Amino acid sequence: MTRKMQKSSLSNTILRLQIVFLMLCVGSIITNSQAQRKAKPLNDNTISLDSSAEQALLMAQSLIDKPTRLPKTTDAEGKLNTTSSADWVSGFFPGVLWYLYEYKRDTVLLNYARNYTARVEKEKNNKRTHDLGFMLYCSFGNGYRITGDTTYREVLLTGAESLASRYNPVIGLLRSWDWSNDKQWQYPVIIDNMMNLELLFWASKISGNPKYREIAISHADRTMANHFRPDYSTYHVVSYDTVTGIPEMKVTHQGYADESAWSRGQAWGLYGFTMAYRETKDSKYLEQAKRIADFILNHPNLPADKIPYWDFNAPDIPNAKRDASAGAVIASALIELSGYVDKSLAKKYLNVAKTQLRTLSSPEYLAKKGTNGNFILKHSVGHFTGNIEVDVPLTYADYYYIEALLRLINNGKQ
Repeated sequence: MTRKMQKSSLSNTILRLQIVFLMLCVGSIITNSQAQRKAKPLNDNTISLDSSAEQALLMAQSLIDKPTRLPKTTDAEGKLNTTSSADWVSGFFPGVLWYLYEYKRDTVLLNYARNYTARVEKEKNNKRTHDLGFMLYCSFGNGYRITGDTTYREVLLTGAESLASRYNPVIGLLRSWDWSNDKQWQYPVIIDNMMNLELLFWASKISGNPKYREIAISHADRTMANHFRPDYSTYHVVSYDTVTGIPEMKVTHQGYADESAWSRGQAWGLYGFTMAYRETKDSKYLEQAKRIADFILNHPNLPADKIPYWDFNAPDIPNAKRDASAGAVIASALIELSGYVDKSLAKKYLNVAKTQLRTLSSPEYLAKKGTNGNFILKHSVGHFTGNIEVDVPLTYADYYYIEALLRLINNGKQ
């Protein structure tokens, strides 16, 4: 054999050995990957998020050619009902898309999130609503947090100024509604309004202007003083005398009765004061959140699966309608609150939140792909006594459900 042939043979042998080595490495990687998948099965929360993403994509696709519409609920026949950007719920579906994009990092979801967020932008100048936190912070707020897009920042700051215009320094609160009902309240403030303070806290941090934070703190303090009963259940509506600033009426609008505990109102209070503690580190807000949590978790009418009836005092319990939206808000709030308390209490809060999310992720509440008007969750209640949105999907139920799942995953507390 010539030297040239020997070199060629040697080269071929080396090449074959390299190929075998690479195949062994690849095989080892595949085997290890398979072993890891067997050792760590797909988490139930990620399965729920993947299912939710499928629904959200179907929803986004269904309205892409209707550039002024956003999902709201379904009618009695299960047909999708949409709304304009002026509705208080307009920011929730864009927020769902941002959360799911953050989870999946899918460019299709990103493009849809930008598209649907842009649909809400004009509301930054809306001074006729207290709901700009819901409308803008859930949409543009998540978009700015995830992308750092400075145009989103400017929308949020403009919106914060619009929201701040609803503050009355004599009363010390943001006005919730510019309308009244037959009870003729003077200056109505609803417990829901605690949720919109997050936009103001954010605006002070970003702009350096303390005005927004001062308004938020004043509103939280006055709400804490006047909205809650001794057992830490909350009134839905407190109306204030516009001259003295003293409460002149404590009533409900969406609950069963003036003295009942409307479940979503309890959820808003729990979430709002947990957020207020996060933003201020003032222990009085933490204590308030813990006491509201105690009321909810220890209530004899809280079902074993922890999804509340639409009102804790509904007269037809245990046959009363459940409210998935209240359950989702409570779960998200409890997961955050668990990070601010001792280990024993944290475990209690997390166990309840996990039970709620397991229930909401079950076939009873989690919709199959392509059903439920392409909403994620079934069985929410908007306004039972008004016979509005009873036992239907609601876009804010979906938002807080996704938020709760992500909070649980990101904190490593599955």
